[in-house]
This record gives sequence, C-alpha cells and structure tokens, in this order.
Amino acid sequence: MKKIIHTLYIIAFAISCSGDQSLTTSDLIKAKDLNGLKTQKEEKLKILNAMKAELNQINDAISDLDPSEKLALISIFEVKPENFDHHIEIQANIKTRQNVLLYPEYTGTLKKIYVEEGQEVKKGKLLAQIEDAGLKNQLEQLQIQTALSKTTYERTQRLWDQNIGAEMQLLQAKAAYESQLKTMAQLKKQLQRTQILAPFSGVIDEIVANTGANLLPGQTPVLRIVNLKKMYTEASVPERYLSQIKKGTTAIVKIPMLSREYPTTVRQIGNFINPNNRSFRVETPLPNPDEMIKPNLTCKLKINDYSNPEALMIPLRIIKENAVGKKYIFKLNPAGKDQVYRTEQTFIQLGKNSIDKVEVIVGIQSGDLLVDEGATIVENNQRVKNIQLLDTKK
Repeated sequence: MKKIIHTLYIIAFAISCSGDQSLTTSDLIKAKDLNGLKTQKEEKLKILNAMKAELNQINDAISDLDPSEKLALISIFEVKPENFDHHIEIQANIKTRQNVLLYPEYTGTLKKIYVEEGQEVKKGKLLAQIEDAGLKNQLEQLQIQTALSKTTYERTQRLWDQNIGAEMQLLQAKAAYESQLKTMAQLKKQLQRTQILAPFSGVIDEIVANTGANLLPGQTPVLRIVNLKKMYTEASVPERYLSQIKKGTTAIVKIPMLSREYPTTVRQIGNFINPNNRSFRVETPLPNPDEMIKPNLTCKLKINDYSNPEALMIPLRIIKENAVGKKYIFKLNPAGKDQVYRTEQTFIQLGKNSIDKVEVIVGIQSGDLLVDEGATIVENNQRVKNIQLLDTKK
C-alpha cells in the first residue's frame, strides 16, 4: 500500500512540474503563447491518462483482494455479424383483374340460368339465355330463302356462261343472294347476343337477376364471375421510398384475417406520383392455391428496402440516451477476476431497426462484449460481474 501511495505522489508531482520549467501555465496564458499551451495540454493529458489507468489497476487490485466487494450482476451480449433485411410496411388491398359483373347485350326476358353460385366454369361456357323474340325462327326461314337464292344465282351464272340470258338477270340474282347472306350474318350476331357466355374461367360468385326478369343492355346485371387464381396486391407507397423500391424487390404479403404471410416480389411500379398524398402505386402478384384469399381483403405489404448480410445488430433494450439525446451502450473490458469486467461508455450511431434490434453503424465491432441485462443500473468505469453469456441470435 505504501508503494501505491508513493506512486500517486510521484504522478501528482510530475503533473505539477510537467511542461516548460521556465514558463508556468500562467506565464503562457499571459504571453498568449498558443503553441506552448497546446504542448503543455498534450503533456498533462498523457500523464493524466496514465494516472487514470494506474488508478484503475489499483482499484482492481484492491477489489480482487477485498472479499467483501459487491459487484453489480449483469449478462453479456456478444456482437456478431448477421443478415438483416429491413422492410417498410404499407397498407394494401387485394384485387383481381378478372372480377366482372356481366350485363346483357340484348333487350329481352331472362329465359334460363344454367349455373349456380359457387360453380366453377370454363371460358366460353353458356351461363344464361335471353328470350330471342323469334330471332331463331327468322334465321331458319332466312336460311331457306338464302339457299334458294344461292341456287338461283348459280343457275343464272351457268346460263350466262353459255351466253344464255340477260346480264341484268345475273346481277339481280347475285345481289339478292349476297344481301340475304349479310342479313343472315346479322341475325346470327343478334342471336349470339341472347346468350351470356363466360368471358374467362372462374367461379360464379353471385347471380343477380332472376329468371323472367326484363333485361336492358348495360343496365341490368345478371351474374358476377370471379377468377381467384390471378390475385395481386396494390399499395400506395410514399414517394420518399421511390429510389429504394424497384421491379423485382422482395416483399411479404401479410393477411391478418387469415393469419398468413406470402412471399412475393414487386411486379409493377407506377410512373405517376399522386399529388394528393405524394405516393406512387406498387403491385405484387399473390399466390392463391386454395382460393382462401378474396378480392378487396385488406392486407399489409412489407417491402424490403434495405439489406445487409453482415449487419451488427444489438437489442434495443440495452441502448441508453444522455441529456442531449446521444445514444450509447456499455462495452465490457476484462478486469482481473474471471467473469469480472469494467464498463466503458461508448457512443454509437444507429441505422435501421427491426422489431427488437437495431443496426449499429458506428461505435462497435464484431466480437465486442456489451452489457445486456443490467444496462439500466450500471455506470461508466464500473466493475461488474457476468452471470450468463448471451448469444446474439436470441
């Protein structure tokens, strides 16, 4: 102990006598000697730091020899690089482009519906029939007349080829035949409009009109057909993320109502910024193998906007903040006894965070030991004891 006290006296005397022996600090200040003051400051800081280090050694030695020492108990977090994917979370809607309410193309009475709600149908299947108001009978009669006109025209043409008959007769026969062909084609189109066909393969979601209802083109809905195979999400993303999101960017669709998540990628990015909310449109495909996902269901779209395979992540719980808002943690340096360490306050610069961790950009490196449990009760330069070595993956 006498040696320790003697060493302290020597250090104190050295500090008081350091610097230029001919000029005191007061002399340098009066002389406004900037270089002299800087030199004296550096010398005194070196001695002071050496003194602090020796004092720490003295305190550690005293603590090691003192069986009554009570150390704060802490647990350790070891810094290790890990893969980190950050996501922005946006409210989105689930949609399908094949969700159609079918309207008639022909005025008339709904004669028959050939499907039921929930029934799967193929593209082109006959779904409903409208009364044709005698169009079918007119077509049959016109087909007979057209066949007769064709025979007349062909016979007149043969006679004309034999130089028999007048040219006017040939032209009249040809005109009559061609006119009836056009009329027959128009009737066939009208007759086709009395049928409501499936525009694509899907499921009959709703039957709106009843048999016997009077239908008007474009005004009276008949059925709704939906294809649940080709679903997608659509979200409005704030413009500040425009440079971070590209076509092919990975994303996750989270559907709270179904308690499901689906991996996906950005398929389309809008080329227009909405002036009302300063956002752009993002679209992602959405698999729906069991057809549990329905159009207009709300979901959350988590888009990957940042990745680092070697991120230094630490728990949010171990970060402290001083009076001016600077963030810091406590590093641990070995201090004599096994599992005994001395804390070192270290200011850090933070990056993006996950739910319970945050990436540290500046201030720590791989392999550093940090105070985990107990971070709220320890102070800088304090001796602590580790009770458990924690793994960063927890």
